[in-house]
Amino acid sequence: MDLLTPEFGLFFWTLLAFLTVFFILRKFAWKPILGMLGEREQGIAESIATAERVRNEMSQLKSENEKLLMQAREERTAMLKDAKETRDRIVNEAKDLAKTEANKIIIDAQQQIQQQKMAALTEVKNEIGTLALGVAEQILRKQLNASEGQDMYMKMLAEDIKLN
Repeated sequence: MDLLTPEFGLFFWTLLAFLTVFFILRKFAWKPILGMLGEREQGIAESIATAERVRNEMSQLKSENEKLLMQAREERTAMLKDAKETRDRIVNEAKDLAKTEANKIIIDAQQQIQQQKMAALTEVKNEIGTLALGVAEQILRKQLNASEGQDMYMKMLAEDIKLN
């Protein structure tokens, strides 16, 4: 039981050694230890705050990137739509221009055909007139070669002159 109930001298010297070590540690060690613990706690808190800020910035950047991607997709869709509309408009304009040109060419061709037809008809009429005159001349020469034909022609001319 001596171990459980120490003597007063042992208790006193143990208490004196403890208090001495306690005051020495308090004076020289606890302030730096508490200071370092405070700095470490502050550093950890700052790191947590920085990490939270970075995480918020990353989520904000991610949402901005998503918005930019959506805008880019919308712009791409709009550009494709505009390109299709422009292509369709150009194709339609080209078709209209081709139709106009084709109609113009057809009208010009029809006019040329009509002019050539009129020229051919005029030429045929002139040829027919020339042939008719030639035939009439030959018939008149044959008839006028005979004296009877000349007499009849003279009488006809005389009656014509009298009527005028």
